[in-house]
Amino acid sequence: MNMKNWAENEVKIACKKENPNWDGKTFDYGCACYQSALKAYKFMLDDNHSGFSWQITSNILKRLLDTLPLTPIKDEDFVQDPSMPQSSEEELKDRKLKSDIQCPRMPSLFRQEKLDGTVTYNDVERTIFVDTYNKDHPSTWHSGEADKIVDKLFPITMPYYPSTKQYKVYGKSMYVDENGNDKTKEHPGTFNKTIYEYLITPEGEKIELNIIKTC
Repeated sequence: MNMKNWAENEVKIACKKENPNWDGKTFDYGCACYQSALKAYKFMLDDNHSGFSWQITSNILKRLLDTLPLTPIKDEDFVQDPSMPQSSEEELKDRKLKSDIQCPRMPSLFRQEKLDGTVTYNDVERTIFVDTYNKDHPSTWHSGEADKIVDKLFPITMPYYPSTKQYKVYGKSMYVDENGNDKTKEHPGTFNKTIYEYLITPEGEKIELNIIKTC
């Protein structure tokens, strides 16, 4: 069995598991995703990729699928897109900023220049917060505070070539009463205290944090 036949058979098996009644003709969302992946796979085979070139091409494709740049971002890449909503000078001044530009090459990356000329960068998809309060069912979401922690420890500088892996900040979000008692279970979805315990870098390094934030 050649690689193309192998892939077709794998997709067929997966689609049948996704939808046992799928006949290959009617539309099924899950099966359609498998079929799209199969098309990309076949294109790579038809271009005679194998071994090292297959790995390189796969890595390039993954970066494109994740909306990640293929070459490093430079400061000159931050050009204001006139078609995008822009903050007025007054709004920027209220935020103590001279400019706030979203990178056209990477929508998650922003360049902010303060009134004193200091420039900082923030990639809103670089960090994910992992809430382990419920050890059996941890949840993940974007956290502005986790962003700040990572940006302080690992400030973005130019040129910037983001990793395909995120920084993961682990901690516990909870609700405590005026006496400091944990009442999280009695107030589901409401938090006034978060303990940021540690983070894992994209390279797998663990860094202890032990930071407590209340609101």
